[in-house]
Amino acid sequence: MTDLHPYRYSVQTHVGLKRKVNEDAVLALPDHHIWVVSDGMGGHEAGDLASRLVTDAIATIPAGLDPTARMHALRDAIQGAHRAIRAEAEARGRGVIGATVAALMMANGHFVGLWAGDSRIYRLRAGQIEMLTTDHSAVAELVLAGQMTWDEAEQHPQSNAITRAVGVGEELELDKIRGEVATGDRFLICSDGLTKYATQGLLQRLLARAPLETLGDELLQVALTGGGADNISIIVVDVL
Repeated sequence: MTDLHPYRYSVQTHVGLKRKVNEDAVLALPDHHIWVVSDGMGGHEAGDLASRLVTDAIATIPAGLDPTARMHALRDAIQGAHRAIRAEAEARGRGVIGATVAALMMANGHFVGLWAGDSRIYRLRAGQIEMLTTDHSAVAELVLAGQMTWDEAEQHPQSNAITRAVGVGEELELDKIRGEVATGDRFLICSDGLTKYATQGLLQRLLARAPLETLGDELLQVALTGGGADNISIIVVDVL
């Protein structure tokens, strides 16, 4: 599969310091130019299953698809995971099981981001960071209304109350963003286990100066030093 730009990436996920189980799942499909973070919810043996159903579904996308077909296959895989998680919750006869998803796909000098929940995609370009996604959460409404910043929202008591997730509700509405990529762009996909502890200013400084080989570890250390109360997942993709 050819593309206008080659990419380098790093992927890591960590259980954190307080949880017994890592309910996050990460996926890199470099041949497809797809990278995914999913953060499960529903407790032990439910949240980790939900996030894994998301990444497992995406991992089945066949090789050799043209960019448009690949993007549709990515969307279809997430919708398939939505149905599978709902069926699992019904079979277990228990409460809500779900997972966030933040998926990045590159093709022909462009990127597409698909997401549901509060896992995020950022882009660093020319030293400036931009949050490409908008959280589906109760506090996001306050941010969008201009009543607080995203950094302040992370410290809000209701910061974990998400309003959209894979596996929750009858229909899953995925948000999408697309745009051009440029040489030197750096993308960060992460769960809220990182953004609880890393302001956008700190993310910008680290993304701007740290080499790919150490950046994931540096970001992980920020979350662990801050308390590591949640699972932490970090994917960095560099456009060469």
